[in-house]
Amino acid sequence: MLNIILMGPPGAGKGTQAKKIIAAYDIPHISTGDMFREAMANKTPAGLLAAEYINKGLLVPDDVTIKLVKERLAKDDCAKGFLLDGFPRTIPQAEALETLTKEINRPISAVVNITADKEVLVKRITGRRVCPACGAPFHIETLKPKVEGVCDYCGATLIQRKDDTLESLAVRLNAYENQTLPLVKFYEERGLLHDVDGLIGLEEVFKTICDIFEEIK
Repeated sequence: MLNIILMGPPGAGKGTQAKKIIAAYDIPHISTGDMFREAMANKTPAGLLAAEYINKGLLVPDDVTIKLVKERLAKDDCAKGFLLDGFPRTIPQAEALETLTKEINRPISAVVNITADKEVLVKRITGRRVCPACGAPFHIETLKPKVEGVCDYCGATLIQRKDDTLESLAVRLNAYENQTLPLVKFYEERGLLHDVDGLIGLEEVFKTICDIFEEIK
């Protein structure tokens, strides 16, 4: 059983690796956003509780989020494993997750931490461009369009998403460093942490992750 937590800063390639992992190992990808939407749509007890906060524009408290996570991880499709993405974000959440996974007998097998140099992340993310019409992705250095600023596929003018600006990225990276990096030490102390260099190439990163999974099986 592979019960995995996937961590990494914005732009490290976490989303791409998550897709490859769930396809290769046939385990559900559980992100907090999807989990909230599913629980609210199904009107589960925790989902209804979360909706009270979200509908008022408030942050969902940790205790409610933990209830949602417990509901989700206890489902049948998690019996052979799961991939947690975006949770936990803080030490209290990690401690609560540790308790509830023991309660439902689905303890965390490994924490995969995709790492990347901050300067490289800044170049990678701020260089992204996207077509607002067809959604095609580009990059000013590594995936240039044939005509600068113009989509190869539909001719629309490429844009930079708000999340990809230097100012927005600085906020996201600071939040990651302040909130999430303490989790590295938390899981390192428990012998669960596996660092993977996110800059060695997409396929090489995936191969390294697969090797980790083979070791812990």
